[in-house]
Amino acid sequence: MANIHSQKKRILRSERERLENRLYTSTIKTHFRRLEGLVEGGEGEAATTAHRELVSTIDKAVKRGAMHKNTGARKKSRAARTLARSSAASE
Repeated sequence: MANIHSQKKRILRSERERLENRLYTSTIKTHFRRLEGLVEGGEGEAATTAHRELVSTIDKAVKRGAMHKNTGARKKSRAARTLARSSAASE
């Protein structure tokens, strides 16, 4: 543990920020698994809603700095491909 007061504060702050970032990444993974499950189940309307939620969460994570913008773009692209797979299967 650090001896300097400001460094102790910085350690506590960085730990708190790390946990907030993990919350975003964990939520994004959960939304993505939910989207994949809905696509496999053939539920198109629910999948569209799940996709919208996922993209919103990704955008918030990128805005906060919890995720790099290219990573966010890649995840949104994969989600769009997954959603397109569901609409192609229903046709």
